[in-house]
Amino acid sequence: MKPARSYLLPSILVTLLCCWPAGIVAIVYATRARKRWQAGEYGRAAEAAERARIWCWVSVGLGLPVALLGLAAVMSGDPAGQVAGVVRDVIRLGSFFVANRREVTSLALQHLLLVAVATGAAAIVGVPVGVLLTRQRWLSKPVLAVANIFQTVPSLALFGFLIPLLGSHGIGRVPAIIALFLYSLLPIIRNTFTGILGVDPAVREAARGMGMTDWQLLIQVELPLAMSVIIAGLRVATVISVGTATIAAAIGAGGLGMYIFRGLRMYDNILILAGAVPAALMALAADFTLGLIEKVIAPETSRRKRLWVLVLMAAGVLILGAALFVISLGRPDDQRPSQDVAGSEVSPGARVVVGSKDFTEQFILGEIVAQTIETKTGISVERQFNLGGDLCHRAMLAGNVDAYVEYSGTAFTAILKHQPLSDARAVFDQVRSDYGERFNLEVLEPLGFSSTFAILIRGDVARRLNLKTISDAARYAPEWHAAFGQDFMSRQDGYPGLAKAYDLSFADVPREMDLALTYRALADGQVDFIAGNSTDGLIEKLDLYQLEDDRHYFPPYEAAIVMRKDTLARFPQIAEALKALAGKITDSDMRRMNYAVDAEHRDVKQVAREFLSAIKH
Repeated sequence: MKPARSYLLPSILVTLLCCWPAGIVAIVYATRARKRWQAGEYGRAAEAAERARIWCWVSVGLGLPVALLGLAAVMSGDPAGQVAGVVRDVIRLGSFFVANRREVTSLALQHLLLVAVATGAAAIVGVPVGVLLTRQRWLSKPVLAVANIFQTVPSLALFGFLIPLLGSHGIGRVPAIIALFLYSLLPIIRNTFTGILGVDPAVREAARGMGMTDWQLLIQVELPLAMSVIIAGLRVATVISVGTATIAAAIGAGGLGMYIFRGLRMYDNILILAGAVPAALMALAADFTLGLIEKVIAPETSRRKRLWVLVLMAAGVLILGAALFVISLGRPDDQRPSQDVAGSEVSPGARVVVGSKDFTEQFILGEIVAQTIETKTGISVERQFNLGGDLCHRAMLAGNVDAYVEYSGTAFTAILKHQPLSDARAVFDQVRSDYGERFNLEVLEPLGFSSTFAILIRGDVARRLNLKTISDAARYAPEWHAAFGQDFMSRQDGYPGLAKAYDLSFADVPREMDLALTYRALADGQVDFIAGNSTDGLIEKLDLYQLEDDRHYFPPYEAAIVMRKDTLARFPQIAEALKALAGKITDSDMRRMNYAVDAEHRDVKQVAREFLSAIKH
């Protein structure tokens, strides 16, 4: 095999080959801009300079990825294999887009809908507020301070705050749009305020000397001169919204973040790229379009060119608006005929909402519950999956979700705040009683499996050191690095109690990170000790080893369906339909379904459908 440094010169040559044509075009336009500026043709010089800037970025965009790929290849021990792997991933990504073009288009339009509505509303509100601040300057500091506060609030915290505040609209697109609207306000208000104040006082005085009223001064002088600054703020707000909208998938708002979250949990880089690449392209396209608008409204732009650009943009907006309208009306899930378990007809408007938490097992369980309701009762089901943290429980209390699957130990310790117990029946009975009295929720019979916390290490380490239990591993913990999900770090039955029960002490403070990322970090050797779920398919896929809880620290985590009592009162046939699931899902069943989705990358709906078909026979 050639040494890695022998690939350095070819990498540099390939990088130059990719970017030199665009670079030459940029040089030509830059030269033309300089000559026109010297000739006094300032408008045409600015236009040529803008084209030179665009082609410079094209050159960077073509050359930088190739340069990074070459650098990664040189730094790795196998440059040829590194390049081949990237090429394979690119081909797989293209194949994914082709095979899933309808879903990709749907999620992209959902994403665009969130951004367009939020930034449009922010512009409608932010520009007048910015104008008002130039007239009442004493308001500028408090108003900008409030907008700054909204900008600094973490998005998930804001989503969690909006769920109970918005009641029946607390999950889905409404809170996502409100959050994006609040994040977009600051750059628009600030740039409007700054742009108008930046107008030359002499120009303002000349306009007043011509007899202009304050309104005429604003419309005919200040806003036109400040428009480039205002649009710059809108560009910033739009790019921020495109990026932040990916997190909206955590509250069931859809969008390209669905692929990113799914890829993180399934250890699938192609899914992550399937969400990240279109989002990045959307941000670039939005920035370019708003830059084009900025040029169109510039005073030096010819009327004919301005008309053509406006016509093309109007046509694009109409086509996009029609697509957004269609996607906003459509439901993501198939609708089933309205027939209940006894064969009687159900009202066509009958609908329930099934939620799920934000990991693979919950997606599968949510789909099993949804399909059972649809096939046995005919009631339409809306799926609100991928709700992070305790959002499912909070959405239930707010009336946004009618049913989801919870774990008895989680309900007992994290929600009801009881001290952990090891008696499974006692824990379940206490949860059922407390949920009914305190939350007016019905806990149905357990589904048959228990998804307890799994303390995981790499399989090769367990075999080399002959580790079987957590007590065995505790001897090596001072030399290891640990990472845990945010939920595990904060709950009563999580890390604090585990460390006390086993006298655990690590080389440094355990890292707190997303649960899906802890699996990746452990498999890649970045950490040595994590807490996962005992039924996860990634345990087998990544060759991880589950240590035995030899001191029986963790409480039981029996899975059971939780439903709102008022929903069961309206649709009593649902309880009858869901009884068929009680005790039917074993630990091995759940682990097999998780593996099918996480390792084999099979469709969640199909996996759930096959399981339901199997238990019928």
